[in-house]
Amino acid sequence: MSTIKNASEFGRVAVLMGGWSAERAVSLQSGASVLAALRGVGVDAQGVDADRDVVQVLRQGRYDRVFIALHGRGGEDGVIQGALDLIGLPYTGSGVLGSALGMDKVRTKRIWRGAGLPTPAFMVVEGAADPAALVEQLGLPLMVKPAHEGSSLGMSKVTAVAALAAALDKARALDNVVLVERCIEGPEYTASIVGCDVLPLIRVETPRGFYDYEAKYAANDTRYHCPCGLAVEVEARLRALSLQAFDGVGASGWGRVDFMCDDDGDPWFIEVNTVPGMTDHSLVPMAARQAGMTFEDLVWRILETSLDSHPSGCAPRAALSPLTGEGELQERGLT
Repeated sequence: MSTIKNASEFGRVAVLMGGWSAERAVSLQSGASVLAALRGVGVDAQGVDADRDVVQVLRQGRYDRVFIALHGRGGEDGVIQGALDLIGLPYTGSGVLGSALGMDKVRTKRIWRGAGLPTPAFMVVEGAADPAALVEQLGLPLMVKPAHEGSSLGMSKVTAVAALAAALDKARALDNVVLVERCIEGPEYTASIVGCDVLPLIRVETPRGFYDYEAKYAANDTRYHCPCGLAVEVEARLRALSLQAFDGVGASGWGRVDFMCDDDGDPWFIEVNTVPGMTDHSLVPMAARQAGMTFEDLVWRILETSLDSHPSGCAPRAALSPLTGEGELQERGLT
């Protein structure tokens, strides 16, 4: 439920986009979409292509709050959040802690494992590695990914020992910390979260080896199933678990949790995105449409998250019904 009724209550809004991460191009697309939607509903919004002088630019612009549409390092890892906290400028989404943890795939998985949430077995590679030893420990297939990148950048699926060294080199080109993770074979799902509401799940299907950068942003053969096809009670349980996984890393405001299901239908949580994409291929807007929200409704609700102080943890709340958008009481913490 929206708490702001008049766009003027938001004041002057900066939409931060671009930045200096490897995800700059996607961020510019997300930011442009958000900016157009906010202006379309009467918000006094201005686009800001963030550079290293972004704090000075925001001060000079006399903004009242910030909609963060920055993806990757510098924008999604707690850096810009800390800077905005210092100058007292409210912003959307997670605070410093949730952003930093969500961007760190290794620490996210360690937190989940400590909390008893299912996440695939993994090893961390820093420096030289013995591919045969990794395969002996984790088996095949494997996912190899930079520990601090998003949008599947630098990621590879490895089905043979001989291909592992090249996959490690590809990931190391973007990050000196590499996550090697057991690959779960099965359907992929994503849970979009706005406030403490979990939107209808999306099942992602791609003919490619995995849901890579091309499948996410360019391919026309990626299929998105929403409704996801699961039984109502199964989807309800997975949505509750996804909110628990989101809360577990201190994320708040809005974001996305990705997971796979194995042959037995059991979930395995993969990662958290604290500033998900907002392009025409993006998942959160798709889930919002299924819940009865327009893109303008969605960006309005996300902008409202700048009104709080980024608390982590949601009280038990209702997940939005996949058909009506009405509340459906979920008991959190189910395993």
